[in-house]
Amino acid sequence: MIESGNLFGDIPAQLPAEHVTRLVAASNIRIERIVSHGHTSPADFWYDQEWPEWVLVLTGSAAILFEGEAQPRMLKRGDHVHIPAHVRHRVVRTDSDEPTVWLAVHYR
Repeated sequence: MIESGNLFGDIPAQLPAEHVTRLVAASNIRIERIVSHGHTSPADFWYDQEWPEWVLVLTGSAAILFEGEAQPRMLKRGDHVHIPAHVRHRVVRTDSDEPTVWLAVHYR
């Protein structure tokens, strides 16, 4: 089946939590649109993912802290980062003035 859509369409006006939409999924890849609006990782929570992830900020901005780094990495529109599997990280800030729209590619 052929599917299509718009990465900026259907963004909820109110987001009580980060909003994740799975765009593509197969045995070795998962592509998601993530929308954040002032959201952060819970206190003392670290992502520790089984699969590597490549993320691109399409709109808004964010800050990601990687375990062992002294300062978070600031990301703005167009910035991307590759996160190897099991590299612990957390989102310490996302834009509160506009939605931060991420494109996340998880792969094996």
